[in-house]
Amino acid sequence: MNALSFGALCFSSLFTVIDPFAVAPVFTTITQGRSREQARRIAARACLAALGVLVVFAVSGVTLFRLFGITIDAFRIGGGIVFLLIGLPMLGGSHEEKAVEGAGQDPSVVPLGVPLIGGPGAITTIMLLMGQSTSSLHTTALFVALFAALGATFGLLLLAPRLLTRLGKSGTALITKVMGLIIVVIGVQFVIDGSKPIAIDILRSARVL
Repeated sequence: MNALSFGALCFSSLFTVIDPFAVAPVFTTITQGRSREQARRIAARACLAALGVLVVFAVSGVTLFRLFGITIDAFRIGGGIVFLLIGLPMLGGSHEEKAVEGAGQDPSVVPLGVPLIGGPGAITTIMLLMGQSTSSLHTTALFVALFAALGATFGLLLLAPRLLTRLGKSGTALITKVMGLIIVVIGVQFVIDGSKPIAIDILRSARVL
């Protein structure tokens, strides 16, 4: 896979897992009654907080693999299962956006930055994609895709009040279901990619024996 294709995969994976359309209602509720400039600052700090968390996990992912003796294939399978657990409730309509109460005067880091934008799904995704990176070009494409996904998230958060007014509850629910389907498909693909090398090793061992 060339760097361009890998970058496209990274962007689509990160964007669907972050799911800014699901974060938008929470952002709109939290920033209700604030000025546009205040809402813009909150959105910017939230995206920067998520960026910091995801970069840390992307950089330290390999170290964590070595520390705990985890193989990339096992992490792919585990990450795929996490994707399924995230995506299936979204398809079933039970996915709820929860704002953390008592977040104080600045909700940008918690709950917006973490765990809504830089949540478990995004952390798992960035570590999985970093594990699949095979060259410096792939790594560069991954970080460019991360910046692009968070940039798109920032833009959608700023447009959230207008978008939600036009889409309505049914439109937002439809988009969430589509995102859920994409996440489920990505999860299944990760499980397949992780299972292939294991199955091949088992078959080779059986032939030797």
